[in-house]
Amino acid sequence: MTDPKELERELAGLRGALSALEVSIGAAFVGNAPLVEELLCALIGGGHVLLEGVPGVGKTTLVKALAASLELSFARIQFTPDLMPADVLGTRILEEDEHGRRSFRFQRGPIFANVVLADEINRATPRTQSALLEAMAEEQVTVFGERLVLDRPFFLVATQNPIEMEGTYPLPEAQLDRFAMQCLVRMPDLEGLVAVLQHTTERAQPRPKPVLDKARVLRLIELARSVPASSDIVAFVGRLVLATHPTRPGAPDDVKRCVRHGASPRAGQALLWAAKARALVKGRLHVTNEDIERLAAPCLRHRLVLGYEGQAAGIDRDELVRAAFAKARG
Repeated sequence: MTDPKELERELAGLRGALSALEVSIGAAFVGNAPLVEELLCALIGGGHVLLEGVPGVGKTTLVKALAASLELSFARIQFTPDLMPADVLGTRILEEDEHGRRSFRFQRGPIFANVVLADEINRATPRTQSALLEAMAEEQVTVFGERLVLDRPFFLVATQNPIEMEGTYPLPEAQLDRFAMQCLVRMPDLEGLVAVLQHTTERAQPRPKPVLDKARVLRLIELARSVPASSDIVAFVGRLVLATHPTRPGAPDDVKRCVRHGASPRAGQALLWAAKARALVKGRLHVTNEDIERLAAPCLRHRLVLGYEGQAAGIDRDELVRAAFAKARG
């Protein structure tokens, strides 16, 4: 059994590394510390992220800054309509040796990196999008009948533009549910925008240097899974997930009116894992109600399928999550 004092000392060292990681990312991605925190919670919680925002708000910059601040392999896949599954997973190459003998060698695709950026994922066809599903769910891929395990940690961040519809293939609900969190990259306010403009136009930007190695990232993921959540918090997360279902008697009126399908059990798992990771980021070894409240919207918003009335009214899914949260809290 791990000595509590030794664990506290280890956590203090890891907390310092996490602070350095946040500073490193913040030096390249200015003005949105809460978004950086969400990304770290997903990484340490062992989930994947869907980044959504209009063009030019720094989605790719954020992911590249994270990858550059970690001693992990990184690959970027620019999704386009002509991208094929083999471009993601890899393919067999016919080679000939000096004796004229021919053999096939499997050339691994970018999915085998530790951090993978799937840029503009909704531009690729459903066939190519589906190449990511096994990797996201099981950290493995099956090619030519062979099962290949991905190197841990495996962290996928996909980006998409919510305002561009022509030439895109919207992600189906089952695929959205594979993402632990949907993080919104919003337009900064005046103060944030001025900071971005000053930071990016006055001088050449130095590339972030790695501040966290693979061993410590894996240790953080291991610790996050073992952070305790009280039975009351677990029960609250269960009530919260059920409160997003319009057929439940205790669902809020807005949910009953605007939602066609609520969040899945996977949403509750993602919320608890992310909350445990946030506890570590904050230097704690226990989950609090604040962790759940902070991450409820990122973990649930993309899992709510709106009905006709909700779509027609243009209702904000975050409002529905807040209503479900209030109902679950009683």
